[in-house]
Amino acid sequence: MGDRMANSERTKAQIVADVLNKTLMQLVTRCQKADGIRDYFDIGVIGYGDGGAKNSLQGGLAQQVLNPISSIEANPLRVEERKRKIDDGAGGIVEQTVKFPVWFEPQASGGTPMCAAITKAAEELASWCDAHPNSYPPTVLHITDGESTDGNPEQLADSLRQFQTTDGNILLLNLHVSALAATPISFPASDAGLPDQYAKLLFRMSSPLPPHLIKVAQEKGRTVSNESRGYVFNADAAEIVDFFDIGTRPAQLR
Repeated sequence: MGDRMANSERTKAQIVADVLNKTLMQLVTRCQKADGIRDYFDIGVIGYGDGGAKNSLQGGLAQQVLNPISSIEANPLRVEERKRKIDDGAGGIVEQTVKFPVWFEPQASGGTPMCAAITKAAEELASWCDAHPNSYPPTVLHITDGESTDGNPEQLADSLRQFQTTDGNILLLNLHVSALAATPISFPASDAGLPDQYAKLLFRMSSPLPPHLIKVAQEKGRTVSNESRGYVFNADAAEIVDFFDIGTRPAQLR
C-alpha cells in the first residue's frame, strides 16, 4: 500500500485512508438526529501487515475493535482544514475551506497476513452477531493490494460469511487496489474476465450483492446483475470511493 496510485502523486494507503475518513464522516452525518447521534452503526477498522492484524483506530477508540457511531463521532484524532472546489452558482469555481475529521492514519508496513485479518474479524463479528441477533448483518469491506502471505484465506472467508443475524449472512466485499493504469472490473457476475488466480480467489471469497446494494450500484451507473459479487479488481481512486459508499448502505436505518 506504500506504492503510488496510478496517475497520482499519493500512495494507495493515503488515498484509502482519506476515503475511509470521509466515509466515517458521512456515516456520522447519516446518524445525526435532532436529539443527537443515534447508534445505528458499530464500526471497527482492522489493519494488517508485519505486525499481524490489530485495531487500527487510536486514542479513545483504541480499547476495543468495534465502537458505536456516537463514540466514533466523539473521538477523531484531529480535525484538519482542507480546501475543496465548488460551483459558485454563476458558472465559475471557488475554493472553500472545510473541516475534515481524521480517525485513521495511512499505514503501509509490508506483509499481507490476510488469514490473520479475517480470523480477527471473525472473532469480533461472531460475538457481535450473538449480541445483536435481530440486526442488519455486518458488512466487511476488505481492502488489499497483494496476495496473502500467511496461507490461503478462502476457507476462512467462507466461514466468516456463514455468520448471520435473523436478517441475513455477513457480507464480505473485497477491493483490490492496484498501482497499474488498467481498466477496473467492478462487481463481476463470474470470474471469466479476471486476469489471474489471485483475482479469481478474491471473487470466490466475495458475497453476492444483495438486492438493495445492486440498486445502489445501478444508481451509480455500474453494470450489475443478480449474479454480481462484491468484488472490485484493479480499483482506481474513483472506484475506491464508490466501493466504500456502496458497501456502507444498509437496507434501512430503523
